[in-house]
Amino acid sequence: MDGNAPDPKYWEKMRLVAEVLRAVEGPIYIATHVDPDGDAIGSSLGLYRALKALGKDARWVAEPPRFLRFLPKEEEYSDPVDKLPPGATLVALDSAEPSRVVGVPVEGFVINIDHHGTNPRFGHLPVVDPSKAATAQMVKDLIDLLGVAWTAEIATPVLTGILTDTGNFRFANTTPEVLKVAAELVGYGVKLAELTDRLQFRPPSYFRLMGQVLSTVAFHFGGLLVTAHLPEEAKREEEDSDDFVGLIRYVEGSVVSVFLRKREEGVKVSIRSRGGVSAQNIALKLGGGGHVPAAGATLKGVDLDRAYEMVLEAVQEELRRAGYL
Repeated sequence: MDGNAPDPKYWEKMRLVAEVLRAVEGPIYIATHVDPDGDAIGSSLGLYRALKALGKDARWVAEPPRFLRFLPKEEEYSDPVDKLPPGATLVALDSAEPSRVVGVPVEGFVINIDHHGTNPRFGHLPVVDPSKAATAQMVKDLIDLLGVAWTAEIATPVLTGILTDTGNFRFANTTPEVLKVAAELVGYGVKLAELTDRLQFRPPSYFRLMGQVLSTVAFHFGGLLVTAHLPEEAKREEEDSDDFVGLIRYVEGSVVSVFLRKREEGVKVSIRSRGGVSAQNIALKLGGGGHVPAAGATLKGVDLDRAYEMVLEAVQEELRRAGYL
């Protein structure tokens, strides 16, 4: 079976998830992946609020990046746990594999909702559909099935997840279905102009960092690949660097963009692609995963120079497969 294919039993499985969550009497832990993005935070916070509206003992375990901290209220945070209590249910959202889930151990009864094609379909009840633009889009379907009354408070984080994973409707995953879902969410009271504006806010340090990152931009394979990295001296401001790969991806003539960041455990690699080139294939070669147009990996135990060598080798192989070389 093609891991990137739509799930033909999507609605059947999602209805089962809704039935299970309605019947659960114990605590429901909602967690997402390490280094959460807009989809991770938006889908998990939206589902948390919907389950709370149902009267469930829902607990949201997540640590949003700085630009998303305006979404949750202080009282909505729950502390990470090393062990789940008896009878607990875990809902893992937007996590391509169990090792990516952070703040909560993958144990108890596990519901896995995700749209990454590389997801191994872990858990007792996995619903994985790569045809969906965002996990938040899947959460929208789930909340509809739960029968929760939509409010602006629930709809806002859900729309946030869709906005960020579609690049504000600029990416190829923006389908008529996605636009219809977004319109429905706006109809529930989301202040779209305020939300899209707020999602672009960055601290002053981000703009100083941008100049340093852009000074590292390099072009490879005749301009087909553009790379940049976070300078060593700027690593303390790393939190503000997550969307630099989205900035360099617009270099004219490029089909792949890669952004590298040195971390304690190795080098984190973010990849974007277009024109028949698969970022997913590149990431898989590097031990990571993700989507065809957007993927990533962490190269453990290597320095930046070695990471560049590994990236260039993996990208070259994919460019050859796609007929560019």
